[in-house]
Amino acid sequence: MNTAVISCLHANLAATEAVLADIDRQGIEQIICLGDLVGYGPQPNEVVELIRQRQITTCQGCWDEDIIDGLNSCECSYPSQLAERRGHRAHQWTDAQLSEENKAFLASLPMTVRRERLLFVHGSPNSQHEYLLPDMDAFAALERVESSGADTLFCGHTHMPYVRELSGGSIQVKVKQAGEETASERKLELPMRRIVNAGSVGEPRHGSTEATYVIHHEDSDEIEIREVAYDIERTCRAIVDGGLPEVFAWRLSHGFEYAERADDASHVCER
Repeated sequence: MNTAVISCLHANLAATEAVLADIDRQGIEQIICLGDLVGYGPQPNEVVELIRQRQITTCQGCWDEDIIDGLNSCECSYPSQLAERRGHRAHQWTDAQLSEENKAFLASLPMTVRRERLLFVHGSPNSQHEYLLPDMDAFAALERVESSGADTLFCGHTHMPYVRELSGGSIQVKVKQAGEETASERKLELPMRRIVNAGSVGEPRHGSTEATYVIHHEDSDEIEIREVAYDIERTCRAIVDGGLPEVFAWRLSHGFEYAERADDASHVCER
């Protein structure tokens, strides 16, 4: 059975509807969502209710967590004071808009979802807030997958889709025991592991305005990255009309990030 993996919907109803329609047209019945149903976008209740109505298996994203537990005040969360003020404003707006029923749903979401040797998370197995960027240190990337007990790790959070294969890794250890003149060498060959980032449905930041998601083809074990056009103007008008920062509409219409990337993307936030 093929699986569609979506992430970072960010209260963008038009994009979410377009992606789900694209998935339906291909006859894919199994969908897994990697969280961040809310935040930045203008339709948090509508998006959460659509996910609930479709009974889509979902893990908790960093925005979903912050709405329930309070805004993460870790200094790495925002790269500038302007970005931090915008984030706080969006958090307060979203918190005021969401129904108690939908907040309870976000609170109930698990940190991870596992399907045999496939693991689905929002940021990383360590935290919803950790970015697994495509150019992160290869050993660190391999450690994230290997320590989770998975062959393939599906993540989101970066809003940039990619597939990264981690192969050819090895660990060499020299051990010298008492009474031995020379140390014995042991070498462990690590099997191929893979990180798959689904990108973002509701706020693409990969240089295109189209929503992204991935399909895992079970028979071939191949990953397909798909882009889907949607009515961006509909969402941009709702952002402005709703009183959210207008820069959210601007960057949505341009398809790239705007002063929202943390300086130390590998840092794991701690409360």
